[in-house]
This record gives sequence, C-alpha cells and structure tokens, in this order.
Amino acid sequence: MPLSPGTHWFSPTLPLHVFDAERPGPTALIQAGIHGDEVAGVHALQELLEEGFRPTHGRLIVVPVMNPPAYRARRRMAPGGLDLNRCFPGDADSPERERRLARRFMDLVIDERPALMATLHESMKRYDPKVVPSFGQTIVYGVDPMPEIVGRVLERLNERFTEPGEHFDPQHYPVATSSTEVIVDATGCIGLCIETWMGFEEARRIEMQRAVVEYLLDDIGVRELDAGV
Repeated sequence: MPLSPGTHWFSPTLPLHVFDAERPGPTALIQAGIHGDEVAGVHALQELLEEGFRPTHGRLIVVPVMNPPAYRARRRMAPGGLDLNRCFPGDADSPERERRLARRFMDLVIDERPALMATLHESMKRYDPKVVPSFGQTIVYGVDPMPEIVGRVLERLNERFTEPGEHFDPQHYPVATSSTEVIVDATGCIGLCIETWMGFEEARRIEMQRAVVEYLLDDIGVRELDAGV
C-alpha cells in the first residue's frame, strides 16, 4: 500500500521523504544517487528539502541518495557491489544488497503508481549525437514518441541556461535493463533520466538539477507553476 506522509527508512542511511499536498493531484517520484559518483542531483534534492520545497498538489516522494554505500565511496557502485541501476526489478531473497533494494523500490513504485519518475544522473561525456553513448546535458527517455513534458521542460531550461555548452537536448535512448525502463514497463509512468555534464562546476550542475526538478514538477502538476520554495 502507499506510504504514509513523513520520512521512511529503507536502511539506516536511506531515507524516503513523502509529502502529501492539501489539494489533489498526481504523484511524482524523484530520486538521485543511484550511481554514487553522480553527486549534483543528490545535493540538489537535499538543498530543496532543507529549503522547505513541498508539493502544492498531489503527492511527492523524494529519495536524495538511492545508493548510500556507493555515494560514500563516490563510485558508480559500492566497493565490491553491483550497479544498482542494472539490478531491477530485483529479488527480495537475493544475497546481493542491490538486488534486494531494487525489489523493495519496485514494490514501492508499483504501490504508488507515480505519474512521473525522474532519476537524476550525471555524465563525464558532453552529449554529441555522433558519439554513442554520450549523455551530458540531456533528458533521456526510452519510449516513442517522446513524452510531451520533455519538450516543454527543455524549452524552459534552455531559456535559463545559455552559457557555452549548457544547452540541453532530448535523447531517445532505450535501455531495457535500466531501472527507469523497468519501472516504466511495470507502471506505465513517464520515466526520465536527467543528465548534467560533469565538465561544469559542481555548483552550476546543482543549479541545473534543481531547475529540472522544479520544472518537471510544475509541468506534471505536483507543484503550482513558479511556486516559491
């Protein structure tokens, strides 16, 4: 069943923050830190939570650090562990921590049935359509046609981030084994991966990730357009 409002702990270091607004609306789930060396999204979500960022409609679930051991090590995966992003739908009885966590998270999204699930990532490679794979400065989606929300959010991002190299692009890059694709297949939600380029200063990447979160939630109807934090 869906989680009650408040903070729930998947482990002693893995909190999920659940907020219900007074007005009805959809559910959105935003998570970061599934890869421990991609830190801007983690910091963006932590900053927004600290500043009192809340939904104005519906329900918002925020997971700032999906993979705490990997994040502490600042590595893609925990030392000696698996790539959590490739462990879905998971297995509750697996000896590997990542597969058990993936199953628990899958059970959560199946219970919650979010309208939107966004994962905040980063990339060492700036996106170039001639270089496959390359992801930095993209919103990645795995379905065809492109979800309309992608174009609208990109337009807002590219009005705001105008310095050289900052332009965001859409990228259709389906990966059947990624957590996002598995979740989309199971729930029918809009599933997006946000990729900032690590070539920018960390503070700028955090600003970009914060903007993406705000614009996505504006568009899906969980946050009133341009509501203050």
